[in-house]
Amino acid sequence: MLVKQIAKHFNDVHFGGNWTTVNLKNLLADVTWQEATTELYQLNTIAVLVFHMNYYVSAVLKVLQGKPLNASDQYSFDLEPVTNEEQWQALINKALTEAALFTREFENLPEEQLLEDFTDPKYGNYYRNLSGIIEHTHYHLGQIALIKKIIRATAG
Repeated sequence: MLVKQIAKHFNDVHFGGNWTTVNLKNLLADVTWQEATTELYQLNTIAVLVFHMNYYVSAVLKVLQGKPLNASDQYSFDLEPVTNEEQWQALINKALTEAALFTREFENLPEEQLLEDFTDPKYGNYYRNLSGIIEHTHYHLGQIALIKKIIRATAG
């Protein structure tokens, strides 16, 4: 029961239905590649934040699929330059596709595994990591919403 609820919470922050009524898919739906790559006040760009959020989802998805953890925080902001709409849409599509896969994989996790170590005791248990990804997504979702508003308020 708890696994399904956590999976739903993860899915909702990406695709809608959470109580904040903000989700990644809808927030990015009308963002152009130019807006996504606009630098403001030395903040990360929207594109970099999307890459960064997906970096962790992608790494944990692989673990849920039975593969080893292969990620390092030092690479989590290393987005190749986005120079056109096609690249921007590919980045969004990757993030949303992997989020959907993540939800399905997580829904199949045995409930007792939530309290088991996540690949290594230094990372804590599965529950901590999966809840952390949800918190991380909400945190950066708020940043994206603010950056988007600032870009549009200062444009033209």
